[in-house]
Amino acid sequence: MNIATNIQSVRVHIPPSVKMVCVSKFHSNETILEAYNAGERIFGESKVQELCKKQTELPADISWHFVGHLQTNKVKFLVPFVDLIHGVDSLKLLTEINKQAEKIDRKINCLLQVHIAQEDTKFGFDESEIHALLASGKLKDLKYIAIRGLMGMATFTDNTEQVRQEFRGLKSLFDQVKTDFFAFDADFSELSMGMSDDYQIAIREGSTMVRIGSLIFGERASIKN
Repeated sequence: MNIATNIQSVRVHIPPSVKMVCVSKFHSNETILEAYNAGERIFGESKVQELCKKQTELPADISWHFVGHLQTNKVKFLVPFVDLIHGVDSLKLLTEINKQAEKIDRKINCLLQVHIAQEDTKFGFDESEIHALLASGKLKDLKYIAIRGLMGMATFTDNTEQVRQEFRGLKSLFDQVKTDFFAFDADFSELSMGMSDDYQIAIREGSTMVRIGSLIFGERASIKN
């Protein structure tokens, strides 16, 4: 497998305005370095222990994104270096991120995860919960959190019209939230939606950030420690 060629094949479909996160979870440092040497700098991981290990072993200019479901007891390990946490799905988690970030005086970029799929296995706020959280004013007390936008995962299905409608709904929510709560906050600008199977649909529906794993690295293989 030629990872540089795989990246080129994906990049032709991604406009310059859209960021690509190379989802490198369960792949080796050597594999990640192939993508790095092909020019990629944003990498996504979903296991805290694995990410922390890779962060110490790989080039310092990599921008690490956490793209998995984050448990509160693992937050403290990420806050010293993570550039963006994609899947923040509760006020409890936001509060813990803020608490740990305050200890080291570092503001943490976060995306609020919205549940848009017709699957119970996915996490996230629903639309009413997002509005209630933002309207409550509770986030104003979290001085070490920067809400950069929203994130969502579509239903895993061959029904492209369903996927399109889910992404379209998330973009509509993003625009609404931006207008109502972040109109004067230039940092609220990211809509992370779209993965290997559906990123082209996501981009057409307004995604600013796609998370690509298998199209770059192939199917997952457990890394050898």
